[in-house]
Amino acid sequence: MVVAATGFFDGVHIGHMAIINQVLEIAKIKKEKSAIITFWPHPRAILQQDAYKLRLLTDIEEKKRLILAAGIDEFIVIPFSREFSKLSAKEFLSDFLKDKYGIADLVIGYDHTIGNDRTITQDRIIQIAKEVGITAVKVKEVSNDGMCVSSTKIREHILEGDIKLANKMLGHNYSLNGVVVVGNRIGHTLGFPTANMKLYEPLKILPSNGVYVVSVQIQGKKYKGVCNIGLRPTVNMGNEKTIETHILDFNEDIYGLDIKIDFLDKIRDEKKFADREKLKKRISKDKEIAANSSLY
Repeated sequence: MVVAATGFFDGVHIGHMAIINQVLEIAKIKKEKSAIITFWPHPRAILQQDAYKLRLLTDIEEKKRLILAAGIDEFIVIPFSREFSKLSAKEFLSDFLKDKYGIADLVIGYDHTIGNDRTITQDRIIQIAKEVGITAVKVKEVSNDGMCVSSTKIREHILEGDIKLANKMLGHNYSLNGVVVVGNRIGHTLGFPTANMKLYEPLKILPSNGVYVVSVQIQGKKYKGVCNIGLRPTVNMGNEKTIETHILDFNEDIYGLDIKIDFLDKIRDEKKFADREKLKKRISKDKEIAANSSLY
């Protein structure tokens, strides 16, 4: 038999980790396997509930890596569809969890819902689970300095550029993954060559426009860096938002390679400088701040 939790787990934040740790604890006591059952794509993308606003903290591969690293035995992905969305709580608990995946114990969060009834209470879920032969337990809400931890709150902090608070709620650094692509080489002309990133998951949420202290991972090695997200108003490069990272003490050709950027802190908002010389001076200061950061 299997001990499990279900949900989208976007971000795999400290609230999710409370659920995951409870799954691991019960599985250890009962000497059973542990599993996390999630869905892909996001239900909003299928049901078109403000889908244009949908932005993710983690793509499916990040989510899998974080959950398995926590010690979970099985990471199960159920393809989300309109047909699947019509299942009742009882059908999901019985047909999927009990019969298909052999779930004997289920851990649920404080605001967890199951099935097509979005108003169902956790106590009712526990009751229905009992009826189909599953023991369900509820995990309390997790807070950070009195603030409820949720994927929604973390997205808000990232959009506001409050990376340190977002990372605190995540329990790990917010990151972007992509490939290094050829840019317009403006950074080279300024004396600060940058790696331009194309995201692997276009729906990943981007921090607010500005300059950030980042940790850069390329080919298994980590480097200090300064990342600029925005429109580069000083050099008048149009309305296309870019993700450009100047990697400190690094001078290699990395076009076409995977790149991972961990955001550590925001240095400043993006701004338009009077001329390129003033921009270069400010970039030098940004580099110094990143080089001396205690967050690495």
